[in-house]
Amino acid sequence: MDDLERIAAETMAYYRALDECATLRHHLRHADEEGSLWYIEAVPDRDELIVIKQAELTAAGQLHRYSWEHLEDEHGGLTDQAIDPEEDPLEAIPAEEFMRVWTR
Repeated sequence: MDDLERIAAETMAYYRALDECATLRHHLRHADEEGSLWYIEAVPDRDELIVIKQAELTAAGQLHRYSWEHLEDEHGGLTDQAIDPEEDPLEAIPAEEFMRVWTR
């Protein structure tokens, strides 16, 4: 296994562990300047809020989903940046709203 494969495997394992062990989940939404809506599920880890699932619903109606099961593709990828609720323009949403988009 080369370094890139090892890093990818470690990254996937980290996000998977967060997803499978989370007891508190935050669900958030953000509209960007291109008209896309971003739906986010984040969990606390070491005093940070880490995104474990992210869905982009584009203005054209395309849905791109990212999680430990699908970290990235040609359209984008799961962010590796922690969320700062004080700085990031995100709106809290009910878990059911997030799941409606995620499972679509």
